Amino acid sequence: MKTYIEQNKDRFLSELFDLLRIPSVSADPKFKDDMRRCAEAVKESILKAGADLAEIHETPGHPVVYGEKLIDPALPTVLIYGHYDVQPADPYELWETPPFEPTIRNERIYARGSCDDKGQFYMHIKALETMVATGSLTCNVKIMIEGEEEVGSDHLGTFVRENKEKLKADVILISDTSIIANDVPSIEVGLRGLTYLEVEVTGANRDLHSGVYGGAVANPINVLCEMIASMKDENNHITIPGFYDKVQELSAEERSLMNEAPFDLDEYKRDLAIDELEGETGYTTIERTGIRPTLDVNGIWGGYTGEGAKTVLPSKAYAKISMRLVPDQNNDEILDIFTKHFLSIAPPSVKVVVKPHHGGLPYVTPVDSVEYKAAELAMKEAWGGKQPVPTRGGGSIPIVALFEQELGVKSILMGFGLDIDALHSPNESYGLFNFYKGIETIPLFFKYYTELKK
Repeated sequence: MKTYIEQNKDRFLSELFDLLRIPSVSADPKFKDDMRRCAEAVKESILKAGADLAEIHETPGHPVVYGEKLIDPALPTVLIYGHYDVQPADPYELWETPPFEPTIRNERIYARGSCDDKGQFYMHIKALETMVATGSLTCNVKIMIEGEEEVGSDHLGTFVRENKEKLKADVILISDTSIIANDVPSIEVGLRGLTYLEVEVTGANRDLHSGVYGGAVANPINVLCEMIASMKDENNHITIPGFYDKVQELSAEERSLMNEAPFDLDEYKRDLAIDELEGETGYTTIERTGIRPTLDVNGIWGGYTGEGAKTVLPSKAYAKISMRLVPDQNNDEILDIFTKHFLSIAPPSVKVVVKPHHGGLPYVTPVDSVEYKAAELAMKEAWGGKQPVPTRGGGSIPIVALFEQELGVKSILMGFGLDIDALHSPNESYGLFNFYKGIETIPLFFKYYTELKK
């Protein structure tokens, strides 16, 4: 297989570049046609890789692409999940090269979606091609690539529930996460959940002259900032009543094992160009981003933001707020307690509305499962005998918990990205090493998983 990958690596990269050139931004309706074009391209790539079937399934939103290569009903079935939609590239002016014109610099692919998730799911398609072409496919493969992950996978749940037989599998394999470093393989065994919402604060019925009314009428931006600030104390502990009630506390031994993972604090700060870190008192950086919940403002606006000056008291102020959740928090429950608390702390001088967006449950994979052991063996072989480190990821893939609930199978988070990939930011990138290492490692997972299931 390594020979086939080496002989075709330039073509693999060229094909990925074609996919990256399609601006498949699910959040913006102006890219609707590009979303369709990308779904068609993914379908064709699955067929060319050697699948027996590839088809596009319509949803009320963007389509789902499904494919399969079934070789023997007696063998295990691996279901690959990924997403072809990407985050908006704004602000474009901060990109060193155009976001939808992939460029290689310093052995890295720079483009929106290069890592999240086109570069990662495309590894699976090329791994399938490699296994089919070399006669080394050891089990059945199903592929599901959706187009709404970056906007909450609103319609994937319905698709999964309506297609349980089609999606029937023994394990779900996902590459939408990262490793610790190129010389330190790792497997994410946990994801944080998510509650995402928007708040609106309204004062007067129109924008007001700040000289005529300033000091007498509430300024919604000031009020909103005060309300947000009140939701954390001096130890960066979230003050919403009941927020931590169901948080699963790890033992001292479990926390100690987590902190054995390689972590260079100075390099971490240097990469982010910051002098100091900030987080919940009593926890390390690894713990803060893996096993502790958070509350963050993702955007805030109101009033006049154009060039020059305009002295107004705005009528309205807005913020988008996300909360990352950990086992055993429930995203719907957190939405409810946030809403009640936020309304309760609003002064009578303003009106407040909380608008839910999307969310998902936290997820943990047992490290003693067959699925994890297959991933562990695959990575260990691909990295020349290095034992992969189990880690807890800070991000969220809300659909993972639903997969287990609806399909009754575990997911393995075998991603190949790095923290420096700048996901969701300008100048997103993905290492050439990581792209090719993924294509090499994925067939090994198939091999070991089939052996362990016997």
